[in-house]
Amino acid sequence: MDSPHIQQLVEAELLSSYDSLYRLAYSYVKNEADAMDIVQESAYKAIKNSPSLKKEAYVKTWLWRIVINTSFELLRRRQREIPAYAPKEQGKEDDYLDFDTLNALDILNEKERAVIVFRFFEERKLWEIAYALEENVNTIKSILYRSLKKLKAKLMEGETRHDP
Repeated sequence: MDSPHIQQLVEAELLSSYDSLYRLAYSYVKNEADAMDIVQESAYKAIKNSPSLKKEAYVKTWLWRIVINTSFELLRRRQREIPAYAPKEQGKEDDYLDFDTLNALDILNEKERAVIVFRFFEERKLWEIAYALEENVNTIKSILYRSLKKLKAKLMEGETRHDP
């Protein structure tokens, strides 16, 4: 596959999937500015490494993988940083879906969170998720059901149940 063609394909997919890639990054970092930085960094990496893409059909899932890995890199860097003084941020909070659901995602590990985000936030098929996360479909199904069970338990915490 010739490099200029694949690079154009990657650039076109970046433009058409920007919102989706942003939501994916945001689901990990929960911060508008960081999510935008992740998408920009991921776009740079994708364009730079576009010659390494083997099949055109996998452009979208290849980009997801780059965004996920870039998100993890940012989160790992943050864990190593110890701020001397961290003032509380003023201003508006980032707007994104239901905050209870987003906060519940914190109980999931990285792979579980990725599966949930791809399946329900991005409405991806199981085989696409499997490819993006380099797993087989049955593993993705197991992760999905286990994650849903964890999320349900977390979201049900504190709710009063009334038996009829």
